[in-house]
Amino acid sequence: MKNQGKAYIYAILTVLLWSTVATAFKIALREFDFYNFVCFSSLTAAIALFAAVIFSGKLKELRATTYRDLAKSAFLGFLNPFAYYLVLFKAYDILPAQEAQPLNYVWPIMLVLISIPLLKQKISWLSLMAIIVSFTGVLVISTHGKLLDMKFSNGQGAALALGSSLIWAFFWIFSMKDHRDETVKLFLSFAFGFIFSLIACLIFSKPAFVFSYSGLAVVYAGLFEMGITFLLWSKALKYSVTTARVSNFIFASPFLSLIGIYFVIGEKILPSTIAGLILIVAGIVLQQYAGRKSTIPRIK
Repeated sequence: MKNQGKAYIYAILTVLLWSTVATAFKIALREFDFYNFVCFSSLTAAIALFAAVIFSGKLKELRATTYRDLAKSAFLGFLNPFAYYLVLFKAYDILPAQEAQPLNYVWPIMLVLISIPLLKQKISWLSLMAIIVSFTGVLVISTHGKLLDMKFSNGQGAALALGSSLIWAFFWIFSMKDHRDETVKLFLSFAFGFIFSLIACLIFSKPAFVFSYSGLAVVYAGLFEMGITFLLWSKALKYSVTTARVSNFIFASPFLSLIGIYFVIGEKILPSTIAGLILIVAGIVLQQYAGRKSTIPRIK
């Protein structure tokens, strides 16, 4: 049953929560390495999603999971949360939050690029223009506005942030082809993601949880970046008359994130960050419009 008022409430809650996670990432990384961060945040998300499975009365669907479903979930869990957040948190570890956050935001453009070879999609001139506009924004942020010099402030960090957006785009495509119940599917993905991240943590680090502000930030990220917020967003899409009415709310998230980054983390927001972010979002909006005119899959 459609209820646009409820859809807007869920969409606004989602955007507000997602707007805080860049700040939480930087706080968590003060005391946690990125292996422990992925491990404990994915565990938090898996617990929260299991609770959601129980309270939504979907244990029956979970029990009906087949070995083939488990294999799908293991693959999806490897992509997200394991690989995606491992790369993303490493990017946040070595980049200022104001750079890592918008660079990771280009995943819709990455989605278009990988749809060409994977889904045999043709790219329109509007989509091509959208890609150019967004990646110009990436260059503006990565070079601190010094485009002619082409000297990246941190090439490795920029590559990792962009790489995380590429992993997310792959996850999005494969997840959309899996038509199982969303809550059950997310829980199993994060359960497998936790297993993978725990193994990586045992090999490359040492599992250790710190009860501090950083520890709270890890739990917060697990709840409101990885777990509950995805369910809120799916509710927004479910209740909305059209996806377009709520999907545009997402464009406010990276700009709102800069507020927390400035006031909580204390980073001075560079003009190049704002200019680059505007270009990235403009490219994504242009791609949304191009998606209505082509066979390239739309973002939401």
